[in-house]
Amino acid sequence: MLSIIIPLRNEIENLDNIKDSFNKNLGEVKFEVLLINDFSSDGTLQKANEIANDNDNFKVFDNKKRGLGGAINLGIDKCNGKYTCITMADLSDDFKDIKSYYNEISKENLDAVFGSRFTKNSKVVDYPLKKLILNRIFNFIVQVLFLNKYNDYTNAFKIYNTQVIKNMLPFVSESFNIFLEIPLKIISRKYTYKIIPINWYGRKIGKAKFNIKELRSKYLFTLIYCFIEKNLLNLKK
Repeated sequence: MLSIIIPLRNEIENLDNIKDSFNKNLGEVKFEVLLINDFSSDGTLQKANEIANDNDNFKVFDNKKRGLGGAINLGIDKCNGKYTCITMADLSDDFKDIKSYYNEISKENLDAVFGSRFTKNSKVVDYPLKKLILNRIFNFIVQVLFLNKYNDYTNAFKIYNTQVIKNMLPFVSESFNIFLEIPLKIISRKYTYKIIPINWYGRKIGKAKFNIKELRSKYLFTLIYCFIEKNLLNLKK
């Protein structure tokens, strides 16, 4: 079974579309969706519970530890599937890519599959220019520090062997920087992974939660923390 974690903060307008997109695009794949309410104030929790009551494969958990990192840690802990995919609630990720992720990780018995929005076979629509420039600069720095060709570390949308990431719990990052921490630990600890092209579309409904100014120091902390861990692991060899 495939477990899909979706953190929710004030995403009531997107929930019906999320439900319909999964039921439409995953076909024969057996899956569960874990909706993790992250201190919403707009009725998201109530709406998520209504969906779960009508759909047995949707489950709702209420994060009690403030921060997106807490929501993701909770979601990983509650997963029951052999594989776990993390995606955001803004519908920016192409849900058809989830099936591609699942096919690749199960067929090749990998520990993770990392999607990249920045390959010749990827499609990116309505990415804010300032955010795009900063994204490309930061990801290039990570590539250099970790001597790795992957170029989309910071995107949440990836798939993992559930037992692998459960064994890594708890992740220390408190916010969006958890999406940098997880793949860097996969890479540093020599787990098997594959890189594939994915698509991304700018949010159409609701308000983005990502704030570059607020998150700069958090990303820097995670980068330094994971870089130190990588070197300590190399010293033990």
